[in-house]
Amino acid sequence: MAVQYEAGQTVEGKVTGIQSYGAFVALDDETQGLVHISEVTHGFVKDINEYLSVGDTVNVKVIQVDEDKNKISLSIRATEEAPKKEQARPAKRKPQATSQAQDTAGFNTMKEQLEAWKKESTK
Repeated sequence: MAVQYEAGQTVEGKVTGIQSYGAFVALDDETQGLVHISEVTHGFVKDINEYLSVGDTVNVKVIQVDEDKNKISLSIRATEEAPKKEQARPAKRKPQATSQAQDTAGFNTMKEQLEAWKKESTK
């Protein structure tokens, strides 16, 4: 590596190759890194070709530099603002019907039961 890159650094690069697992980006004439498919954009990427093409100029953030293996891990999504998540709205509760038909077709309140018990006890 001619130029020293450090984790956290943001640089401009050019896409030189695309594979199913990611894109190779040239950072300078002698250095290139890999943008893994999971680092292309926020959200799920099924086909990287829908987002990048060879020759595209992209801003990338250096995630990791492994000088022993001469590898640089890059991220495009780290240079972009994350989309705002929509607040999950609580489910609306349906109002409970209080009609007489529903009360008599199942559960009876204690007050109604009390009247029935009194009548039964006096028989």
